[in-house]
Amino acid sequence: MGWILMSERELHRIEVLSEVVEGRRALASAAIVLSLSVRQVQRIVRTFCLEGAPALRHQSRGRRSNNRINDGVRDLALQLIRERYADFGPTLAAEKLAEHGFSVSRETLRKWMADAGIWLSRKQRRTFRQPRLRRECYGELIQIDGSDHHWFEDRGDRCTLLVFIDDATGKLMQLLFVRSESAFTYFDALELYLKVHGRPVAFYSDKHSVFRVAKKDAMNGQGMTQFGRALAELSIEILCANSSQAKGRVERVNRTLQDRLVKELRLAGIDDMAAGNAFLPSFMERFNEQFAVTAIRPENLHRPLNVVPDRLREILCKREQRYVGEQLTFSYERKRIMLEENEITRGLVGKYIDTYAFADGRLEMRWKGIALPYKMFDMDQRVTHAAVTENKRLGDVLSMIKAQQDPLPAPKVKTNSEVIAYQKRERKPSRKNDWVEERRTRRLLDKAAGAPLDVTGPGCDIEVSALPGDAPRRLSG
Repeated sequence: MGWILMSERELHRIEVLSEVVEGRRALASAAIVLSLSVRQVQRIVRTFCLEGAPALRHQSRGRRSNNRINDGVRDLALQLIRERYADFGPTLAAEKLAEHGFSVSRETLRKWMADAGIWLSRKQRRTFRQPRLRRECYGELIQIDGSDHHWFEDRGDRCTLLVFIDDATGKLMQLLFVRSESAFTYFDALELYLKVHGRPVAFYSDKHSVFRVAKKDAMNGQGMTQFGRALAELSIEILCANSSQAKGRVERVNRTLQDRLVKELRLAGIDDMAAGNAFLPSFMERFNEQFAVTAIRPENLHRPLNVVPDRLREILCKREQRYVGEQLTFSYERKRIMLEENEITRGLVGKYIDTYAFADGRLEMRWKGIALPYKMFDMDQRVTHAAVTENKRLGDVLSMIKAQQDPLPAPKVKTNSEVIAYQKRERKPSRKNDWVEERRTRRLLDKAAGAPLDVTGPGCDIEVSALPGDAPRRLSG
């Protein structure tokens, strides 16, 4: 006799019934333990004594289910999935199979696809990343990121906190509240960082468009963004993480700041970015004393800035090239710019000049370092229709659009009368009730003269005479 598969429940039943047969347990006790009636236990004991333990197995074990779908239908459905819906999930694949006449539940289809190797469960699809150790030296790698959050809760507008953290020590290097992540806001934070700490070896960021060119075939920019160009001139490397887990140190500190910093700002009664930026240095000092660790090696890899302030402002700006047309004009940010004619600009037709856009709104045109005078036309600051807007800048763009729309007066909708220039005329007197007004006027005149009142109307011959108050009244008719 071969192996017999039995469940835990059936094995437990055999153990209790063996005690009943051996006389070590009463039928009433066995009925309580097995949650059965005494009569049912008597029947099972009789079967157990006659046929043995295999008789207690469920009789449907190992038998084919009566509701099982035919294997041919299963193979045909899986073949159709492989040909047309190989990358579909079980739920969507079941809906598509229903259009082909296959009535299969999604869980049954999930089991079929898993057995056939077409579908992997979430647990099987999970990937594990190798943890990265801290860098050894302070200033070797600085992780940077922006965290968009309600930092001032309901006391102020939503804004973004730019975070610079050292990878070796976990020390907060720079914090700055800004409206949104952009090249100019990162320029402001970078300028503050460089003046305090100097130049690090490298920055580690995500794939935001401020740090990385999204288009591989970009026509200009030499394959780098404005922020990347500024770092290259400062001899600082920029590295982009392939996932948020790769720069987990700055991601985790963002989550910590969204808890601790929000409460500290609430206790300090701060409700705007200016007051918040003034509060951040003292907060960073307390935070670093509590959470910063010591680097493995004592060296500080920050280098002196060695850049004069005027030169630093020229580096931390938006710099582009524009082609000068025949009329000494060119386009820039939806504006038309015309160079003023002089000895230098007359020779710039057909050449490229450099444009310098600064964070304070100033715009300069230069050719070989020489500033060029210019005039600007089409000062239209409206957001381009259907412009592509990144998720991290959406709040800032919507705020700008709302600020532009608020001063505009509400459009006046003309009525049909105003459209056709309708002129309202005076109303003519109606003739329908003229006899009523005439009679009313006559009665008032007669009453004033003391004459008898005549209320005779159409179809009425009753006459009322006006007499003194104590005289009898007579109705004739």
